[in-house]
Amino acid sequence: MEVISNVTDLLVQRGNDAPNHIAFERREREAPLDEPWTQVTTREFMNEVMALAKGIIASGIDAGDTVVIMAPTQYLWAVADQAALFAGAVVVPVYDTATVQQLSVIVADAQPKLAFVGAETHRERLTRAMTAAGLEQDPSAPNQVWVMDDRSEHSLQGLIERGTDISDLELQGRREHATLDDVATIVYTSGTTGDPKGAVITHRNLVGQVMNTAAAYSEVVKETGNTILFLPLTHVLGRALQLICIANGMRIAHLSDPKEVVQALAILKPTFLVVVPRVLEKIEGAAAAAAREKRVQPLWRAAHRAAVAWGEFLEAADRDHTLRPPLSLRLRRAAFDRIFYQRLRAVMGGRIEYLLSGAATLRPELARFFRGIGVPVIEGYGLTETTAPLTGGRPGSLVAGSVGPPLPGNSVRIAENGEVLAQGVGVFAGYRNPAHNADAFVDGYFRTGDLGWLSTDGSLTLVGRLKHVIVTSTGRTISPEHWEQAVETHPLVAHAVLVGTDRPFLTGLLVVDAEAVTEWFRDRGDAPPAALQQAGITICRDGRLTEQLSAAVDAANAGSQPSERVSTWAAIFVGENQLAEFVTPTMKLKRQALLQQTGEVIEELYASQGHRG
Repeated sequence: MEVISNVTDLLVQRGNDAPNHIAFERREREAPLDEPWTQVTTREFMNEVMALAKGIIASGIDAGDTVVIMAPTQYLWAVADQAALFAGAVVVPVYDTATVQQLSVIVADAQPKLAFVGAETHRERLTRAMTAAGLEQDPSAPNQVWVMDDRSEHSLQGLIERGTDISDLELQGRREHATLDDVATIVYTSGTTGDPKGAVITHRNLVGQVMNTAAAYSEVVKETGNTILFLPLTHVLGRALQLICIANGMRIAHLSDPKEVVQALAILKPTFLVVVPRVLEKIEGAAAAAAREKRVQPLWRAAHRAAVAWGEFLEAADRDHTLRPPLSLRLRRAAFDRIFYQRLRAVMGGRIEYLLSGAATLRPELARFFRGIGVPVIEGYGLTETTAPLTGGRPGSLVAGSVGPPLPGNSVRIAENGEVLAQGVGVFAGYRNPAHNADAFVDGYFRTGDLGWLSTDGSLTLVGRLKHVIVTSTGRTISPEHWEQAVETHPLVAHAVLVGTDRPFLTGLLVVDAEAVTEWFRDRGDAPPAALQQAGITICRDGRLTEQLSAAVDAANAGSQPSERVSTWAAIFVGENQLAEFVTPTMKLKRQALLQQTGEVIEELYASQGHRG
């Protein structure tokens, strides 16, 4: 590969090497999933990128100006991202679900000169946010918020037409303007603990991660492979994966609605998929529900145990190649493969070679289950500030529960208090606000805020978040993640929170999965509780449901140390419109926001036990 001067060289070199290779599968607007997807070659993609980049330049955007992208995951997101970079701009991705208040904080800091949005409703919201932030539109350059929906009067075609007089030579000069140490993008953290902070990511960060990750996973990321991207491209993991695929020829299809993923898997048949653990939990839960409906639950439970056991064997065999599986396990695995596992693989398209699970902790048993049915799961770890992947398990040495060793070009060490510290090519340049950098680094290492430990081979295992540690009024120190993750294995629980800071004992809050609960009641011929449809936060008082959830709490308590068990708990319904206040677009819980809004519920729990903290 030739010398890389900035991120745009990755696409240019790919275009030179394989112009006719299919780089994308594009779904026409509002077309059914099962209609043919349009195939886009690398050359066609580059032509679209260059045409849009010329329009950006013609609109008065200078090198180093910021350009916002606020849209659901889609093909045109990739076009806008690359076009902005080709024009020498700095890309600022924002979630299309962001409120006016959240947007106003970001645009006040980023000072964008141009924006791409998914639809007119996004345009209106972003315009209100810019007004609230005191950003006046430049009279000499009106209509600088462009809509990806071609039905809009502000559609991308109008911007493209502006650039017809920009020459290829002028575009090339702008594209080559940035160096590896220049800023490529500013990514605002999801704000689980307050206002988002702008992480400054350079071209070197992105290029280094693309090159090193592709080298570490050459058997996963390849020209003959394809993937479906449904994570928000605003999230650095989705965007980094997209760049890796563009640079290495892995075909990409985009989905804006995660609910369509299962149907799309059977149509697009990906070889690789990035998921959050919740997706894997839902696939496992759907299989269990189907077995219950067909009244073959005992058989399914036996098949599940066999898959986990087979996953455990494969993990052991990675360490000792002389191991051979017991005959009984081989026979059970073969029988259940015909009955269950083949069907599960078919549901996922039948071609998946590897899954990558990120953004949250994956239960070891779940990882072994999927490996046991023939779909190995690579567990990885990274943050916005590490430009996504920092560590990752490697094919041939996957260990469930471990997020693997550092990727090439990165290093990890553990501080005395157990905090994971990161250094390397992916670690960002710092936050936009210098005040945010004061406590962000120590001895040249970024403080991740995560707790973990390193095995003898350098692999990282995470055990929780430093800021989530609970110190009770009796002086006990507890990491809540073990109990919470155990409760969240129940298919009716979306999130669980352990509560107990400055309290004499622990209590728990369970956020009910509204969709799963509605289906659960309908499967039994019952009407879902009316409270499920109410706005705001409502305590669940339905005896049928609390009986089900009690089993999850009891199991979590049984698997925890006595000091980590809850004395009492409550389940709550959260209205759909309010859910975004407590959950990030990547399904991480905004713990503090939830605790603030459920103060009365928590007080009631402690009062019911005759104590007040």
